[in-house]
Amino acid sequence: MIEIKNILDKIEYISFTGSNDIKIDKVKSLDQIEGVDNAIAWCNDQNLEKVKNINSSSIIIVSETADKSILESINCIVVLNPRRAFQTILVNFFLETRIAQIHATAIIDGNAKIGNNVFIGHNVVIEKDCEIGNDVTILHNTVIFKGTKIGDQVNIGSNNTIGGTGFGYEKNVAGDFELIPHLGNVLIGNKVDIGNNTCIDRAVLGSTILEENVKVDNLVHIAHGVIVRRNAVVIANAMIAGSVEIGENSWIAPSASILNKKNIGKNSLVGLGAVVLKAVEDNTIVAGNPAKFIKNLK
Repeated sequence: MIEIKNILDKIEYISFTGSNDIKIDKVKSLDQIEGVDNAIAWCNDQNLEKVKNINSSSIIIVSETADKSILESINCIVVLNPRRAFQTILVNFFLETRIAQIHATAIIDGNAKIGNNVFIGHNVVIEKDCEIGNDVTILHNTVIFKGTKIGDQVNIGSNNTIGGTGFGYEKNVAGDFELIPHLGNVLIGNKVDIGNNTCIDRAVLGSTILEENVKVDNLVHIAHGVIVRRNAVVIANAMIAGSVEIGENSWIAPSASILNKKNIGKNSLVGLGAVVLKAVEDNTIVAGNPAKFIKNLK
């Protein structure tokens, strides 16, 4: 059981109203918490009506702008950002951490360098000349191809291929396609997260790069020579073609496709299912097929 004082010590809060005797051992969504004892949930202002029937032994995290009359009968922690506070509580009290280990079925080349406190799952393959940093998790059936460099505190899901040969062909004198050798590698910065069933190709020359704190969802394809700048987000089913650069803090929505060599400016948003055929400027939202300017973000 987690005491209220321990929760309050971990978050930036404005006030707490209710019983100091309540202890928490469960997290729930707002729709699931009614009738559940010793639980905690978060609520935005649009859903405040739902808290009227909340069990008295639960705690709701709400915004400072919440209607105070609705909150009189519940236990609540008032914060600036309820979702952020809830995330902090999950990380500090409910996150299950993996014990560092390399599973017996993993295949790791003798020339690979593995850092400290690393979890490597079932059937993972790590080829020669790879470097894996500290506090890294690589889950089951993922393949890390030769020369890939992975920083610290990186989380990689299951069934990924990182550093494989990309799709690059040229016709020979007979008119038949022949593969262009890919001699580069993949560089992954610190604190990058990669979901499941994602493919990140090595560069033809140089490196495919994911900078610090990039977040990549499931079923994403990042082609050869792509650069994803710091803190950018690439979401499920997105296709990033070769030699694209995605700017810092940009957001690539689900199922977006970006044509090769068409760069996305920093702090920009590419909308759901957008097909990007032209470069996108900084601080811009584009959407549609083909993608068109929607508005500036400044």
